Amino acid sequence: MVQEVYAQIRNEFGTLGEPLTLHSPLPPVLAGLWCSFRESLVAGVVPRAVKEAVAVGVSRLNECAYCIDAHAVLLRAADAHEAAALIQKGNEGGISDPQLRAAAAWAKATRSPGAQILRFPPFSGSEAPEIIGTAVWIHYINRMSKIFLGGNLIPGRLNRLGLRSLAERAGGWVFASSVRRPRLAGESLRLVPEAKLPEDLAWAAESATVARAFAAFAAAVEEAGSQALEPAVRECVLARVEEWSGSEPGLSRSWAEPAVSGLEAKSRPAARLALLAALAPHHVADDVIAGFLSQYPGDERLLGALAWSSFTAARRIGSWLNPDAAHQELTRGSA
Repeated sequence: MVQEVYAQIRNEFGTLGEPLTLHSPLPPVLAGLWCSFRESLVAGVVPRAVKEAVAVGVSRLNECAYCIDAHAVLLRAADAHEAAALIQKGNEGGISDPQLRAAAAWAKATRSPGAQILRFPPFSGSEAPEIIGTAVWIHYINRMSKIFLGGNLIPGRLNRLGLRSLAERAGGWVFASSVRRPRLAGESLRLVPEAKLPEDLAWAAESATVARAFAAFAAAVEEAGSQALEPAVRECVLARVEEWSGSEPGLSRSWAEPAVSGLEAKSRPAARLALLAALAPHHVADDVIAGFLSQYPGDERLLGALAWSSFTAARRIGSWLNPDAAHQELTRGSA
């Protein structure tokens, strides 16, 4: 399965990106991850530049340096150099292209349930599965990249030498033919089994291919999570994420301790890791990972725990990106 997925990634994407390959210890999760990425962001009817603008905007919102670099390069490859530079600087309002400006502004609001732009998004119902799917996928991969990959994709020394813009433009040139090549929707679905689309992913239902891809990814992540984390730990995380409204939970990680205190001592390291991955991935330090591995050794279990936690948070975000859901969040918040 890994060989098949890698072959399609190379053909469709041009390179085996580390955020994808780090999932290889769990082949079903890797396949679902790739399919949901391809069918929402790479293929489809929405212009690639619009979806890459969303990807850069969400990555900047989450302060994921690696993903900002990667998708800024891909946005440049879609011939949107101005938008890439301005989103990176936090100046979305200065983008001259109105569609890209609106997409970046929407991305910036994706952790603000009830925001006006979420209630009245700058895209149609038929475009929603691809654009919301892109945002949900990026919110997931930002968490995994911050935990596993750390810093920038483009070396810091190029920035110090004033060569960052040149490196980004060169990267855009390398990926231009791949990014601009039309893709037939659904070609990745042979890699994953059919699964039922969960209710909280209903925003994908208007697109059969996006819905199938995210249903398969959700099923693979749920299976990995059930193998990695005890039911009590998952219930603890789900309860805390259900209360979350997109804001930072705290400057330190001390907020997680009351949440895990009701669990058995041996379960607390897993719950701590899972909570931090979901809501504050920048606090997943070596000692947090070591605490988990001391109780539950193995790369597969660690990856499963982090994938499940990260996707749980991304799904929560997706639940308020549907315009109807956004209105419900606003109504509930003002009650």
